[in-house]
Amino acid sequence: MTRIGVTGHVVLADGTAELVYRRLVEELRPYVGPELHGVTCLADGADQIFARAVLACGGSYEAVIPARDYRLRAVRAHNLTAFDDLLGRASAVSYMPFPRSGRDAYLAASLEMLRRCDRLFAVWDGCPSADIGDTADVVRAAQDHHLPVTVLWPTGARRH
Repeated sequence: MTRIGVTGHVVLADGTAELVYRRLVEELRPYVGPELHGVTCLADGADQIFARAVLACGGSYEAVIPARDYRLRAVRAHNLTAFDDLLGRASAVSYMPFPRSGRDAYLAASLEMLRRCDRLFAVWDGCPSADIGDTADVVRAAQDHHLPVTVLWPTGARRH
């Protein structure tokens, strides 16, 4: 089984989600089928796009959620339906042992995601992290653990 994790930007500019989805499907093509398994924290943006791409490629994914209150405290109203749908489609869901969502919980969930995968896809524009646990921090942690990292930032992709 091929286990691929994802990290990436949450807030993407209009039209970028479609570009990222197409690129993810292209990168997942060599792994298509039931042996493909994704690992995601299901954050809005790159994580959820990745989950949809894994499903489209015939794979499954598990979700590592930062804290029990994540849905209540961190999922924005416009994203609740998508989050609930994708959470319900996960082959397994685990929660980090944090009482409240926050930067430490997000970083811990990302590090747990890295422990569960064989390689990492990073939907990343290459900019440094603005806060603890952002995409650049996760990429650096993967590299520190000698995990292969594929950076995906399609031409024309933008962040807000």
